[in-house]
Amino acid sequence: MVDTWMVRAGEGGYLFDQFREQSIVAIGWAAAGPATEIRDKATLWEQVRKAYPDMRDQAVSMSAGQIWRFAREMSVGDRVVTYDPRARSYLCGTIAGLCTFFPEAETEELLNQRKVAWSHEKSRDLLSGPAKNSLGAISTIFLIAEAVSDELWSTASTEESITETILDAKDALTAFDPSLDQISELASEKIKDRIAKVSWSEMQQLVAALLQAMGYKTSVSPAGSGRGKDILASPDGFGFQSPRIAVEVKHRPGTRISAPDIRSFIGGRRAHECGLYVSTGGFTQEAYYEAERSTIPLTLMDFEKLVAAVLAYYHEFDERTKQLLPLQQFYWPL
Repeated sequence: MVDTWMVRAGEGGYLFDQFREQSIVAIGWAAAGPATEIRDKATLWEQVRKAYPDMRDQAVSMSAGQIWRFAREMSVGDRVVTYDPRARSYLCGTIAGLCTFFPEAETEELLNQRKVAWSHEKSRDLLSGPAKNSLGAISTIFLIAEAVSDELWSTASTEESITETILDAKDALTAFDPSLDQISELASEKIKDRIAKVSWSEMQQLVAALLQAMGYKTSVSPAGSGRGKDILASPDGFGFQSPRIAVEVKHRPGTRISAPDIRSFIGGRRAHECGLYVSTGGFTQEAYYEAERSTIPLTLMDFEKLVAAVLAYYHEFDERTKQLLPLQQFYWPL
């Protein structure tokens, strides 16, 4: 039987590019020693306890379990998935090698590796609701249910009713005491799921409301105006006072903005303008390079940055925008 595994690419997916470019998945827990030298579960538990003395027993068990899975339970030929939260895309492939320890890895989180043959990407927005929920589990490594795996490998559109299963209970949130960062990351994905469903005009409204909450007055271009910008933001609302910010909004989850798009946007700007390019599909690496060479101040805002800004200024949003994106604050003990 072929299993399907999720191996997260670090907090916020910051290791995703290394996973993809080096054709690997990897884990850290460096202080516990090489995963290749594990003898048995009891010894591994003691190693993790000794390496992380401040960790609670429940967290030690969870960490040891994930190391064991990566080193001993994952098999060559199994399916494997990792996630890029910036582009809301799952990278899917097949495990092609045994667990190997690389002491010269560029970061601790890449010390224990497995080779992977990546085959394709799947946008989170093409999955059913139950599949999204199960893939939102907080664990670094967990088994993906067969029905969810079928969705990730399917080329057909997914109906909401296809996936009726959820993550195994031992990997659910109640299985251990999550950190605030993990809870925040899970909440961020749920918020992005909601934002991904709004129309382009509603996305334009959301970005304009964000700028208004930050203290700017905005002028929103009508659809199809061909003015080279979607929103103009400035202290006076007319663009007479600095800063004058031209805003482009691209609401295409799963589609990254490329360098030619950035060049086109910069080419339409005046020398005294600043630029803000918002893309829910993220940006290619070449687009970031192009932005760095921009002749005007230019900020690229992907989905991660958009959600972070929305959460920071949500209390200043007008009621109409809060109805578009209803959120509730809750408290978590530190």
